[in-house]
Amino acid sequence: MTITETYYWLNNITGVGAVKVRAMSEYFGTVSGIYNIEGRELENLGILRGREIDAWEECRKNKEKILEGYHSMKEKGIRFITVEDEEYPERLKPLYDRPFALFVKGRILQDGRPSAAIVGARKCSYYGRETAQRIARELSRAGVQIVSGLAYGIDGCGHKGALDAGGDTYGVLGCGVDICYPLQNWEMYLKMQVKGGVISEFAPGTKPLAAHFPMRNRIISGLSDAVIVVEAKEHSGSLITVDQALEQGKQVFALPGRISDTLSQGCNRLIKEGAEVLTDVKDVLEFFHLEGSEPGKNGASGKIGLAINEEKVYSGLDLQPKHLEEISQLCGLSIHETAAVLLKLELDGLIAQPVKNYYALRG
Repeated sequence: MTITETYYWLNNITGVGAVKVRAMSEYFGTVSGIYNIEGRELENLGILRGREIDAWEECRKNKEKILEGYHSMKEKGIRFITVEDEEYPERLKPLYDRPFALFVKGRILQDGRPSAAIVGARKCSYYGRETAQRIARELSRAGVQIVSGLAYGIDGCGHKGALDAGGDTYGVLGCGVDICYPLQNWEMYLKMQVKGGVISEFAPGTKPLAAHFPMRNRIISGLSDAVIVVEAKEHSGSLITVDQALEQGKQVFALPGRISDTLSQGCNRLIKEGAEVLTDVKDVLEFFHLEGSEPGKNGASGKIGLAINEEKVYSGLDLQPKHLEEISQLCGLSIHETAAVLLKLELDGLIAQPVKNYYALRG
């Protein structure tokens, strides 16, 4: 077997993960020919134990069948990048539990360009969705690669914002790269393979099991120079990514929110514990020393030439949806006049109506 085939073979052994493969590689100096070693020898070295030994021996017997899967994978356009390949991301190499190989559809991140993860609640608010998309768009326009987990909510919004800006975005999956999960993100999943890539340490065909998602979070943070949390409850799963990021020495940004908002409890706690407060995309651009890049302000390019009443209504809006009556009072216009202006602004694509009679700027 070649080195690459050996890593693929190792990936098929149940219970033999990144840390154990690294231990073998460091002990023997290479993984080349490692399949010739008996499981009991690895047990004596303290590397394998119990069922892992049985799984090791089973895969030794089925070596040829496993390699058939390797060649079949290549025919499907799935790439297999090992820690010994030049393409393997430099950002992952310092991790003690770095994945020893990655399955990729599309491209892998570029080492020489900045990257940021955008994570948060699956069941996010309209404000969270629009903010995540806006942050991703502006960072993408400045050349930052966007990383997330292709999940519902904030993850998907981060990817969408990057794609809308024509930027590169990468989804790290908790399943095989040949599986789109959730299926509702199918269109985004396909687009990412052209403008970025989908990445996983799990073999093709691996189902999205709950235990896989905390494991993939270390790769999301590992591939990123900074992690941005947009919305998160007190015990949100996205905070696992933050914990991994802090352990890896990465910068964490958190979007502050109202103290009464459960979706902001996680972010507010992170800020209290020392995370950088994110109040403008420029905060992140400054971290990347990209201050010269001019992020577009909310609607700044679209509001030119608005009539007086339209300007009043537009200026009274932000990303937090407001009710028609509240907007009317803020602008000093009648309900009828306000509704007419809101309709025009919505038709012009400057604002959105996420819920009936509630309006907000588009991110």
